[in-house]
Amino acid sequence: MEYGPAPEDPKDALLWLDRHKRRFGHFIAGEWRQPVEGAFFDTTDPASGEKIAEVAQGSAADIDAAVRAARNAFPQWQGLAAHARARHLYALARAIQRHSRRLAVLETIDNGKPIRESRDLDIPLVVRHFYHHAGWAQLLDTEFPNDSACGVVGQIIPWNFPLLMLAWKIAPAIATGNTVVLKPAEFTPLTALAFAEICHEIGLPNGVVNIVTGDGSTGEALVKHPGVDKIAFTGSTEVGRAIRSATAQSHKRLSLELGGKSPFVVFEDADLDSAVEGLVDGIWLNQGQVCCAGSRLLMQESIAEALLQKIRSRMSTLRVGSPLDKAIDIGAIVAPVQLERIRRLVDQGVAEGATCWQPQIEMPTRGLYFPPTLLSNVHPTSAVAQQEIFGPVLAAMTFRTPAEAVELANNTVYGLAACVWSESINVSLEVAAQIKAGVVWVNCTNMFDAACGFGGYRESGYGREGGREGLLEYLEPSWFKSAPQLSASERKPEASTDGQPADGAIDRTVKLYIGGKQARPDSGYSFEVRGQRGELLGEAPLGNRKDIRNAVEAARKATTWAKTTAHNRAQVLYYMAENLSLRQEEISRRLAAIVGEAQAAKEVAASIERIFTYAAWADKFDGAVHNPPSRTIAIAMNEPIGTVGIICPNDAPLLGLLSLVLPVLAAGNTAIVVPSELYPLIVGDLYQVFDTSDLPDGAVNLITGYASQLLKTIAEHDDVDAVWCFSDESSAAAAKSFSVGNLKQVFTNEGRAIDWFDAKQGEGRWFLQHATQVKNIWVPYGE
Repeated sequence: MEYGPAPEDPKDALLWLDRHKRRFGHFIAGEWRQPVEGAFFDTTDPASGEKIAEVAQGSAADIDAAVRAARNAFPQWQGLAAHARARHLYALARAIQRHSRRLAVLETIDNGKPIRESRDLDIPLVVRHFYHHAGWAQLLDTEFPNDSACGVVGQIIPWNFPLLMLAWKIAPAIATGNTVVLKPAEFTPLTALAFAEICHEIGLPNGVVNIVTGDGSTGEALVKHPGVDKIAFTGSTEVGRAIRSATAQSHKRLSLELGGKSPFVVFEDADLDSAVEGLVDGIWLNQGQVCCAGSRLLMQESIAEALLQKIRSRMSTLRVGSPLDKAIDIGAIVAPVQLERIRRLVDQGVAEGATCWQPQIEMPTRGLYFPPTLLSNVHPTSAVAQQEIFGPVLAAMTFRTPAEAVELANNTVYGLAACVWSESINVSLEVAAQIKAGVVWVNCTNMFDAACGFGGYRESGYGREGGREGLLEYLEPSWFKSAPQLSASERKPEASTDGQPADGAIDRTVKLYIGGKQARPDSGYSFEVRGQRGELLGEAPLGNRKDIRNAVEAARKATTWAKTTAHNRAQVLYYMAENLSLRQEEISRRLAAIVGEAQAAKEVAASIERIFTYAAWADKFDGAVHNPPSRTIAIAMNEPIGTVGIICPNDAPLLGLLSLVLPVLAAGNTAIVVPSELYPLIVGDLYQVFDTSDLPDGAVNLITGYASQLLKTIAEHDDVDAVWCFSDESSAAAAKSFSVGNLKQVFTNEGRAIDWFDAKQGEGRWFLQHATQVKNIWVPYGE
């Protein structure tokens, strides 16, 4: 049966454009402003190529005005009662509902996506986010009593889901008391401007939300503005890497939701017809212009031909045409540059051996369109299997066993999302747990909800949007902002002095600790460690790049630690406390030569208590089960990040080290640790504690040396998944700069002093949250 056209009437949207004379300035401090430099650019309808409106081109001066407006509004907005903020978010949700049809049409005209998607998926989710975060605004003081807003947040969103991405960013930001400067995508600014008008309509205080339009230079000015406290970006990995580099020397917090190359895994026992329908949503939703699109089809070999035949048959029924036609499936590509990228990558895939198949369906004669495309016989290393195409193109490969499926699924630098299709719940959940992705859909695809976090692993970025974890991206411990900067006069180790060994003899010489064994440094060098009076306490190895390499190799082999149950990890930590207690006086005596007797005794006692704290947390810092408004549950699992490089503080050589290593271990990670340069001899006491506590070989590796040199190697190493740097301000900036290449997570003290003896500052959820990443596994459960 053929579908006839069912066109949507765009009259209301066009009237709205005409009321604004199809020319838009910036929305700053609650009013429309002309761009300082007077420049405008056109936004066009990708389905027809026709001009829709003129939009202001933002300059550095426009960004500065918006940031000042947000800064001026921040004290009042943050100081509002929780209920007052909640009422504003509720009003935004209600207003968006009132204008929902107009917003859907605007989105479709500006973006090219089918009106069915804008109307039935995007706008309802926008509303859901504001309702959901109105609730969080109401509960903020009771649920997050020790946290406060970051301040002024700069947000940059992409063109594929313009209003939905706006909601994902603005709703949690203002719910937590921040103020916002948002830059919409150059190709799709209209619904952000319509939202600005809604903010004015509902009486949102001036300056809480500011919208500045423009191209990449506008976004760059926002990223580099010194008055911005946090940047939240969704877009390509390449731009995310540039933003990471641009913010490295600042104290700006950063969350990145970047590219993806998501696997769509189909096992031989799957319901193939259901899998095909899921695949239609997975790769041809929004013309495949989706960061989590299921663009890599992995099929069990035994059902590959049957599945491909069903896919080809289904592709032949897809309808491509005017996005305003409610009867079409695939609309227009957003811009000529994107259409050209799709064509180029498909041609490259064919040149590399893939077989290209496209259905013989009617295509529009004008506008930016690309037919649904199936590339089969794709090699796992082909460009179309590795690079994000961002178009309606599916790359198909086969596998034989579940283990091979997992290996292929993880054979990418990305880790945003995945789908697993199998009638066996055991197979589904076992594979879902092993895939390195922030979201895994089991027997479903593209399920989203405001209560459930979304975000990636590896080069798909870090941070989450939605859910409780999404709120944490806009909060930080209340004490942290006011923590003093570390003093520049903090005592540093000296290369050598004229002091003599205590009692006429060197106290001891220690070795590195790699893979559960003492190891001599590759350099063959060591450096002197001296006490408060200049007396020689011993010598510590001078670690180098090769020692770090060996430590990373040992850490990556210590896979048993991540697989150990949380209860057993807790037991090992308790053993550590027990063994440290047995040597308390001995370790205190040696430590006293550096920090004095009073601090030494206090430090060892506090260390024992801190071990107990994280032993207690090990089996209690777990996830949640969300009940989104669909026939699914979303299992939010706290997973270890992997291998974490740690640069320890100088001021508390034992307690500072354990305060960082313990949450990493409690969460199931492995660690490469650079101890305090002030007293690296502490490793001699610690590896004896580790050896007698059943800690697996390689779970903790201790490399002494000069932190500034070792930090670079750790941060640049591709097999180190995160860096924790708790040193001076320059080291914090260096950790961010050196790790731009692979976008590993970086957690630093921003050069601020932390009182490691204060449990409010030195332990708890803040550290555990940085030691884990949340994976949401969606599972249908029926009615």
